[in-house]
Amino acid sequence: MNFTIREDAHAVLLPAFANLDFDEVMVPFVENGGWSILIGETRAEYVARSMSDDRLRSETAEIFAARLEKLTRLRPDLIVAVDQELAGIERLKGIVPELPRLDEALAMDRQELENRCFEMAVAARALGVTLFLAPVADVVTGTNPWLEKRTMSSDPIEVARLVQAFVTGVQRAGIASATKHFPGFNDLAGDPAVEDVALETPLDEILANAATFRAAIHAGSKAVMVGPTVVRSIDPAEPACTSPAIISLLRKEFGFSGLIVSDDLDAPATMRDRSLAETAIASLVAGADLLLVAGSANLENLSSSIVDAVERGTLPATRLAEAADRIRRMAAT
Repeated sequence: MNFTIREDAHAVLLPAFANLDFDEVMVPFVENGGWSILIGETRAEYVARSMSDDRLRSETAEIFAARLEKLTRLRPDLIVAVDQELAGIERLKGIVPELPRLDEALAMDRQELENRCFEMAVAARALGVTLFLAPVADVVTGTNPWLEKRTMSSDPIEVARLVQAFVTGVQRAGIASATKHFPGFNDLAGDPAVEDVALETPLDEILANAATFRAAIHAGSKAVMVGPTVVRSIDPAEPACTSPAIISLLRKEFGFSGLIVSDDLDAPATMRDRSLAETAIASLVAGADLLLVAGSANLENLSSSIVDAVERGTLPATRLAEAADRIRRMAAT
């Protein structure tokens, strides 16, 4: 099937919503070529690493599944993503079997942990979820307020073991795993979601810690999310999400051929005084496929800016088509 540039421009966007009231924006988005949605959490829930009491009281598995029905009628292969992290943010808390606590996971053998992840993912798949933005494979050895209470160990070997069990378990249940945040952010002075910070770690240390991503890729992780900040030792100018050097490292050195997902493109550490449209186009040019953005009426303007970039020659049509095709292929599996 042939798709238009406009349809491709919609296909590469992953709109995020903090609640289940998304039809007004998502129905036209899907009708115009969109293929994915992130059912996320509020900023307060993100910071707390926990779903609110109000959400836990009001949101049931039946309500969650029912809210997706209109979209999946329009797009049966819709990619439905959530943050469902082992030892971090669990968006589906209270409506699917809980993942083990970190201390429990660390004490489990790989098969036992894989089975627990599988059981949780089976329930999530029954709700209509098809993609977990997880696991967090970063190895934090210094300070990192962004990833506080979301990482699993300061030991790359131990993190690799947990990552492989998670990826294998959830993908056995039919949910794709987007391992994050490449190339790994072991020490950040601030939160890239609220300020422009950079990773200053030497390259050899980054690559040693990135053994966790090699483990995820070896386990078959269908997607990898690239991080939001400048990694000074690899690319001193561009944040990971918009860095050709970092995405090339993932593709060539790490041998990853699956879907590359950006982190939130409206983060100050990613935008760096650019507009959201300029940041999105830079991310596509760098080699990212699926772009995480806020779900709002601005989606149409953002899609139009991507089309304009193709028409101006700033973004090769082949690069956009490659990204959109990779998304559609994953949606169909």
